[in-house]
Amino acid sequence: MGPGMMGGYGTGSGMMGGSMARNRAAMMGGVPAPYANLRNPLPQTAETVQHGGSVYAANCASCHGVTGYGDGPAASSLNPRPANLAWLSRMPMSRWDPFMYWTVAEGGAPFGSAMPSFKQALSKDDIWSVIAYVQARLPQTATSK
Repeated sequence: MGPGMMGGYGTGSGMMGGSMARNRAAMMGGVPAPYANLRNPLPQTAETVQHGGSVYAANCASCHGVTGYGDGPAASSLNPRPANLAWLSRMPMSRWDPFMYWTVAEGGAPFGSAMPSFKQALSKDDIWSVIAYVQARLPQTATSK
């Protein structure tokens, strides 16, 4: 198992729903085999993070919010609420590349979450870029980038 296998992530009010279920699954049995040994092949540069920010804005912000707090315009209609990625970006779990890629690629349906699977909608490089963006701790305000 990877680093940071403690705790879960969820909304700002606590750990809940699909986010906690995925975390528990990873803690108990690891990440599924197709994802278990993945590492981000992209250089950890400002350009990668900037591209990830563009991918995030186009595909993630509507639910997770501009700053990642799970408060995007579509969030209020979702149950469970989208994960608080701003909080997750500070947790060791977010540094575990296989967990992050699995989450984005497969989405939340297996865990009772409305997060869509992005493995068909985004290229591998786009997924890795958005992971780099989250790992770079997202912008802290809507105006910082």
